[in-house]
Amino acid sequence: MRLKVLFAIAILGTTVLARQEPTPVKPVKTVEVTSAAMEAEVGQQLKLTAVAKDESGNIVNLKPAAWFAAPFDVASADNSGTVSFFNPGEAQIGAVVGGKVGFARIKVKPAPVTGVDLPAKAQIVVGGALRPNAIARTSLGNPRADVVVTWSSDDPSTATVDVAGLVVGLKPGRAKIKAACEQGAGTMAVEVIANPIKSIGIEPKSASVRTGDVVRFSARPNGGSAINDLAVRWSVAGEGAMIEPDGAFVAEQPGSFVVTASIGDRQTLASVVVTPRNAERELEVVGRALPKNTQAAEQWIIGNFAYVSTISDKLLVYDVTDPKQPKLTDTVKVDARTTNDISTTPDGKIAVLTREGSSSRKNGIVFLDTSDPGHPKVISEFTATVTGGVHSAFIDSHYVYLTDDATGSMRVIDFQDVKNPKQVARWQVENALVRTVTEPGGEEATAGRYLHDVQVKDGLAYLAYWRDGMVILDVGNGMKGGSPEKPQLVSQFRMNYHELYGEGWLAGAHAVFRYKNYVFVGDEVFPGMFDIMSKKRIPVRGIVHVIDVADINHPREVANYTVPEGGAHNIWVKDDVLSMGYYSGGARVVDVSGELRGDLYRQGREIGRLWTGDPAGFRANLPFCWGAQPHGDLIYFNDINSGLWIVKVGKPKQKGSTTAPGD
Repeated sequence: MRLKVLFAIAILGTTVLARQEPTPVKPVKTVEVTSAAMEAEVGQQLKLTAVAKDESGNIVNLKPAAWFAAPFDVASADNSGTVSFFNPGEAQIGAVVGGKVGFARIKVKPAPVTGVDLPAKAQIVVGGALRPNAIARTSLGNPRADVVVTWSSDDPSTATVDVAGLVVGLKPGRAKIKAACEQGAGTMAVEVIANPIKSIGIEPKSASVRTGDVVRFSARPNGGSAINDLAVRWSVAGEGAMIEPDGAFVAEQPGSFVVTASIGDRQTLASVVVTPRNAERELEVVGRALPKNTQAAEQWIIGNFAYVSTISDKLLVYDVTDPKQPKLTDTVKVDARTTNDISTTPDGKIAVLTREGSSSRKNGIVFLDTSDPGHPKVISEFTATVTGGVHSAFIDSHYVYLTDDATGSMRVIDFQDVKNPKQVARWQVENALVRTVTEPGGEEATAGRYLHDVQVKDGLAYLAYWRDGMVILDVGNGMKGGSPEKPQLVSQFRMNYHELYGEGWLAGAHAVFRYKNYVFVGDEVFPGMFDIMSKKRIPVRGIVHVIDVADINHPREVANYTVPEGGAHNIWVKDDVLSMGYYSGGARVVDVSGELRGDLYRQGREIGRLWTGDPAGFRANLPFCWGAQPHGDLIYFNDINSGLWIVKVGKPKQKGSTTAPGD
């Protein structure tokens, strides 16, 4: 969460009102915010006005102390009331005058489509058919599915295409298929040939698997080599299963299924018997640590100690030598409204703590000496280029990769000399919509760009870049000539968060975790305005996207994991097990073994789930699980409301049993 912005938007309070002009002779009763237009398009700006009135309806001559906009990833407002629009949705624009707040709502329409992605070419036989995947994109590369694509063929006597994009070969020859949408278009070259195949073989002919297991079918002509160029049409009969264009079959439900492969009028069949996955196991709560009247944030387990940051100025240190009885050994205080990410170097000697909301407005990071892990000591700080706040950090060698709240950029800090850390690189996505604005409190910040998380593995940095999706950088791998001092773009995967979640939500790519050939990208989805300090329930949503990066230059989403009643947050994957905090969905443990396709939740891949609500929690009986970290044979979950949960995965779960706190 971008807490600095959200506090100002949700609470208003001292940050905004402290700059309010002296109370007028006649107190302000209402504030009317108006705009010449109530609709805008992504990329546009509007000038709004605010008029204060007293209880008699007379105008009070007082200027706004502050303007703000929510969600911050849809719009931003400067001190003059000029509002910039970055993403589609509904923007709520507010002005504070004389201690009162007025609002206006602006409908933001998507940016127009300027291009359509299509495969460059395809080959089909006479009588054969295929439906190419067409992706309409805006000028920034954002996909749009809420549009109508118009299809045409330059030679319908050779190949026709219908309104759904189904291409059918009629006679040998070549044709160009065009997909047009708004201001963009794409073309695909189609070659139609006489069907050279007399019969088709299929491998495997039959298979027996569990729900969630992927079976890769391949079609072979006359029992010979695989068909590489000709388009094969795959279909599956039976409820609860799917097969993708590359022949990958996966089922969400047990049962018997018939798979068909066809090339023109030649076809063959195969069968699959699917049994339940039976992945569930007992989750045993081994120990607990519940901070009093404090919201926990991030955690880091190193050796026999657990570091827990908080939505306050404290870092809590627990001795978990006996995980049944965690003992608080120290409380480290820093100048911050919230301490966020905490992690140590692999040897456990140095820790990095990120912070936001410093009273001095010098946020940045704090380096801690953790050679005595039970009693960390401050070594130094780095604030020079990240005074606006740091949410997340990742340590790799003697570099720490930071997310800079104020500019939405990634900073690389070299701490080889830990008493004198220095910035060695800055990298950020670029687009024409980004604006520099003055936030409530007078600080300058970049609007329209926000970086939330970073992980570095094998010389590649994986960035959760909010509305800009997932970004991969070469920071030492060598494939693009990159280094920590000179990050180079490898690839990017964009998602349309407006289409995923609708209006009124603050939504974007929040967490990243690379494991094997997948990157797990978790979305964080909050209401456009909320108060993180409130004791009331905060509704949340969020999907975990499974991105296949086997072809690192062309990432593609192949699966997802979504808890219907919860909101995704931090992720950790180890030994084919994904552990994560799913906010109101509690703690989750998921089997991610084998190839991943489709809906992992519906496939029954969940190993266990733990309701992390507590009557004595910050919000009583409400789980708000932030994250997880496996350590040894235990998993440490941290919940904003109820602190640290130490859990052990046990025996297979008996049908009809449930896991409750303390079981």
